[in-house]
Amino acid sequence: MWSWKNLTFILFWLIVGCNGENPPGGDDLSQISYEPRAYPLVVPRNLPPLPDVPDNPMTYDGVQLGRHLFYDPILSSDSSQSCASCHKPEFAFTDGLAFSRGVTGQFGNRSSMSLLNIAYLTKGYFWDGRSATLETQALEPVENPIELHEMWPNVIDKFRKHPSYPTMFRKAFGISSKSEITKELAAKAIAQFERILLTGGNSLYVRQLNKEIFFDGDQQEGMDMYFNTDLSLPDAQCGHCHAAPTFASSDYFNNGLDKAVTLDDFKDKGRGAVTGIPLDMGRFKAPGLFNWHLTAPYMHDGRFKTIEEVMDHYVNHVQSAPNLDPNVAKLVLTTRQKNKVIAFLKTLIDTSYLKNPDIFSPF
Repeated sequence: MWSWKNLTFILFWLIVGCNGENPPGGDDLSQISYEPRAYPLVVPRNLPPLPDVPDNPMTYDGVQLGRHLFYDPILSSDSSQSCASCHKPEFAFTDGLAFSRGVTGQFGNRSSMSLLNIAYLTKGYFWDGRSATLETQALEPVENPIELHEMWPNVIDKFRKHPSYPTMFRKAFGISSKSEITKELAAKAIAQFERILLTGGNSLYVRQLNKEIFFDGDQQEGMDMYFNTDLSLPDAQCGHCHAAPTFASSDYFNNGLDKAVTLDDFKDKGRGAVTGIPLDMGRFKAPGLFNWHLTAPYMHDGRFKTIEEVMDHYVNHVQSAPNLDPNVAKLVLTTRQKNKVIAFLKTLIDTSYLKNPDIFSPF
């Protein structure tokens, strides 16, 4: 004889099924609703539209899935670390360390890069540009033995057995079964999330461009030196590599950190290790400067603790190399002028991105 308990259980799953949720067990996800809608992205003022990515359009469910994956330690071998372990919102999506520690306790050999405005980079990701797209970039940390130290087949198996992720993959990408969950779809979701990490529109710099405020004398002279717009002042040579409107570059530069008599002398080959081109040896990407105050220590190896040390390097300690960027070779600034450039750099602070709840952990 059927009991009320039996009937209640059946009615519950009938209702869940009608609402399009994932029934217990089995691989079929086709009964779950798939109604993709564009993510309501707001691009900060004075930044250009995001580069188009036709094979990975940003949807609300895709971004939310990526957000979950970004913060979930399920991606690591021991469930102790996530992408966010090295990319924290409060540090402009860096971690405040010269080198990050992975799940095995080992340290990497490069500083964690900021992810703010990373969507605008078009010539590769990581300091050396070894990944062509955000999607391929998102694949690497999982299997890096020093970082998350896991294997993608294991991660996919964890996704398929998870109580929520099969439904989220269905809603994000319209897959029909758990067997269609792949590392490529996971990477697409993470990339969608990373593309909403935008900043700059509420900075003093942008407010000044829009004539909402006026710079004081130090800020104005610092900007003139940064962009070399006043020929009565020395060129600080900043804008060549950290160019407006993102104050970053998709290109790679040797900024004189290490002396090299020949192009084979660089301990860290940088871009050259990727391309094999001799002139790329010792070259690294120029990161964005919005919210630089949150990203210390500076340079690819975190060797400088303060922005004052950075400025001192460019004025007094640039090292010679066959491929040294000519823009940093003969920089001459007084201490007062260096401080004025720093006064301008402080106008690039905009932490309003921290008001977007979608950038934080959902857990």
